[in-house]
Order: sequence, then structure tokens, then C-alpha cells
Amino acid sequence: MKYISTRGGSEPVSFSEAVARGLAPDGGLYLPQIWPDITPLLAKWEWLSYADLCEEFFALFCDLPRDVLSRIVKSAYSRFDSPQIAPMLELDSRTYVLELFHGPTLAFKDFALQLLGGLYEEQIRRTGRPITVLGATSGDTGAAAIHGLIGREGVNIFILYPDGRVSPLQERQMTCTGAANVFPLAINGTFDDAQSALKDVFNDAAFKDRVGLSAVNSINIARILAQCVYYIHAWLHLPVDKRDNVEFVVPTGNFGNVLAGWMAQRMGLPAKSFRVATNQNDILYRFFKTGRYELGPVHPSHAPSMDIQVASNFERFIYFLLGESAEKTRAVMEQFKKDGSFEFSGFDSGVFRASRADDADIVRLICEVKQKYDYVTDPHTACAFAELDPERVSVILSTAHPAKFPSVIRDAIGVDVTHSTLEALKNCPIVKHSVKAEKSAIESFIDSKLA
Repeated sequence: MKYISTRGGSEPVSFSEAVARGLAPDGGLYLPQIWPDITPLLAKWEWLSYADLCEEFFALFCDLPRDVLSRIVKSAYSRFDSPQIAPMLELDSRTYVLELFHGPTLAFKDFALQLLGGLYEEQIRRTGRPITVLGATSGDTGAAAIHGLIGREGVNIFILYPDGRVSPLQERQMTCTGAANVFPLAINGTFDDAQSALKDVFNDAAFKDRVGLSAVNSINIARILAQCVYYIHAWLHLPVDKRDNVEFVVPTGNFGNVLAGWMAQRMGLPAKSFRVATNQNDILYRFFKTGRYELGPVHPSHAPSMDIQVASNFERFIYFLLGESAEKTRAVMEQFKKDGSFEFSGFDSGVFRASRADDADIVRLICEVKQKYDYVTDPHTACAFAELDPERVSVILSTAHPAKFPSVIRDAIGVDVTHSTLEALKNCPIVKHSVKAEKSAIESFIDSKLA
């Protein structure tokens, strides 16, 4: 299996090389050159454990020896606090919640980043060369990346995040580790500012090569593939008579999570539709309603991990929307970088629909879900409860534990939700570094720490 860039200016590479690079040299994102058909495999996968399902799925894409892959996968899912790894709850006959917050940092990002940490460790063992991991986060990615890589020999990890724009507990998960190989970088600006600076650093080929830079953001293809697995797992755990009418409902910011489900469908998973559930920073909602992708201001919200305007994974979707034309994709991305917008004429949203929830909606939805189902949902997942389709079986992806957002939950339903993992952080000292969201400042900081 080879991996190609969405922009067509880089040679195809192996899985291990695509994971190591993160971003393609031409600035594009890696995708499999050939898409396997999983349709005939679904029956064989029905009774597998989560880890075994993940191993079977990755064997279709990965160039690692099977015993090495098996070891990495089993290790990745050994630290989850539920034996099902991704338990699915039936709220009523047409509404299910897929709980993706049972990993070490209580967020769905753990599914991919625990696995990616093992892949990086194997890369270092194989090549003997240390790596420098750089990521940007709007909340949960940073903590999950850090806890996937913490203490791993040969890895230094640098995470950019918008100072004051993540929840206090999300920040503590990044800044209270005490680990010598972890560097949380607080920038004055938005997540989009952090992500833009990150891409500038990755486009500096000389620096990237010199420090062994690799991307931990969802631009890394291993993260998207890892997220495909829980869609397959969820579908296989539905009653057989409900599997033909499923809509996956996905709280969405950077588009990686819902893209993974759509990719699984492209490979043969029989999902009917996907709903992109946004907060008040609704660039994706507007796109799926109108076909116009246009930047707007970022407004801090109750669901901070979705406070995004530039969805970095959207380029992969655009590539397919444009008939897998690297030339057209490159032109659209250049136009968007220049003008902050582009528009598709005759746009058809296909299997996608979208919904929007502002802060008032989020509070209302948390209350409604508690009253109707006696279930407490975090602010991001609350967005997914807007506009449930009564004609479909809804599988809602619950992306974070509500204890990560205690003030919003308390204000909404008057309940204090806690978790022992988070409580332990409250007395730990915060260690963070203030850095400008500029290429030169970030590179200088990384050089100073690696030296």
C-alpha cells in the first residue's frame, strides 16, 4: 500500500514514511493510493474485540510485520477504563451514544494518539533516529498527544494551544505532566493561528529534516485510519435490523473525526448518512448548507475544541469532491489561502447534512438530554443532539467526558461531575511556555530545548 499527496507534488510513500512525515513535502495530506473493500470482511469482524478489530483493519494499510502491529495495537488499548474500549449505550430504540472518552485523557483523541505513540516508538527503534513531534490543539488533541508520547525514549513533543481558549482542565492535562520531554506552548491568538504557524514550520524542509519533525495533528493519516475503526465497531454492535438505516452524528471542528466515518463508508461500511454537528463557529455548517467555504471570526464557546474556522482535514474531502484531482485541489487551497473563501457551483452535500448549536443551545441540550434520558453529556456532544432525524437510527459520537467541562455542566443542570484523573491535576503546578504564533519563534524555541 502506497500513500499519495492530495496536491500531487510528492512521490508515493509507504505507510511508515507517511506516518513519520505527517504532512507531505508539497504541503498536501496523505491518502491511501488504493482503497480496500471491507464489505466481505464485516461478517468475519463481528465478534472481534476492539483491539483485534483495529489490528485486522490496520493490516490492510500497514507495512509493519504482523507481530509488531499486534503488539502496538494491544498496548495502545490497554489503558482504557472500559473493557469494551468504546461502549455503546442505547438511550432509546432510535438513539445510541458511542462513548469515546474512556482513554487516559477522557477524550476521543486517545483512540488515535495512543496508537500513534506506539508507531513513533517503533519508528525510533527501527531507524535509531529521535523525533520531534509538533502539534496544535484547540483542547483535547494536545493532552491526548502528550499522554500518548509521554516518557517515550527518543521523543520530544511540542504542543501549541491558544492561551485562555481551552478549558482549565484541558490546559492542566497538558501542563501538569512533569515530564521532561513535554513542552506546552501557549500562544496569544486562536487555534487557527496556531495551526497556520504549525504548517509554516512543516513547510520549512531544512528545519523539518534537521530536527526529525513529525505531525501529531489529525493531518497524520494514522490518526484518521485509527478513527475509522470505532465506526466499524459501532456498526457491528448495533442490532442487525437497525444497521441499514444509520446516521452517525459527529461533533465536528477539524473535520478529522467525521472524515474517518466517511472514509469507512467509502470502504464499504453501510452507513446511510453523517451529520456534521458544529457549535457557533459554524464554517462547516455553512459549507454543507450552501457550498461556500468562507472564513469568519472565531468566537470562544462552551465547546472550545470546536472553536475552529480552518478545518485542516477538509482538504482530504475536497480532493474527493473534485474527482481526486490533485491539480484542482491545489488550486482551491491556494485560492482559500489567498482569499479566505471558495465556492462550489452545483454543490451536492451527498451523505452529509449539518446542524449548528450556539452556547444557549448547548445549555438547553444538556438539560434536555439529562431530563429525557438521565444522561449527562459534555458541551461538544450536546451539539450532536440538535436536529436528530426521526427517520434514522442515530449513533451519536460522545467525544469527551463531561467532567472536563464542570462549570458548563453545573450551570446547565446544577450537578458537579468529577473524575479522579482530573481531580488529581488540580493541585499540580502548571508549566507552560509563552511563544508567538510565528514560524521563527517556534523554531527558535524548539532548537533551544533540543540543544
